[in-house]
Amino acid sequence: MTQYYQNADESRLERGKRALAEIDGQAGNNVVAALADIAPDFARYLFEFPFGDIYSRPGLELRAREIATIAALTAMGNAAPQLKVHIEAGLNVGLTRDEITETIMQMAVYAGFPAALNGLFAAKEVFAARFPVQREQVA
Repeated sequence: MTQYYQNADESRLERGKRALAEIDGQAGNNVVAALADIAPDFARYLFEFPFGDIYSRPGLELRAREIATIAALTAMGNAAPQLKVHIEAGLNVGLTRDEITETIMQMAVYAGFPAALNGLFAAKEVFAARFPVQREQVA
């Protein structure tokens, strides 16, 4: 997995687009595209600040950044769409389903059972879509 450390030859926008594409894949691009008709400047901010600046900093690997993001979004308890995007991102950067599940379960201690339950149900949806069970595996 590429680390997006800041490069003087590249703009924040370019670096952010590159990072978002690899980390969030199509889910991130869908969010940006959905903003095109209402807030195109906000879409640019999404590229530049979180991905061009923060995700591109040295000091944490992308796996650690996604664990922190999944934990924070779970703890918020009201960010299911963003949590699903970052669960996908976690899988994209090498987190396992078990690591994601444990991260979300850990939040029950600090954010409460409702937040953890909501997070687990979000993860269940993402896992089901990403890893569909084949009929012969069920039998």
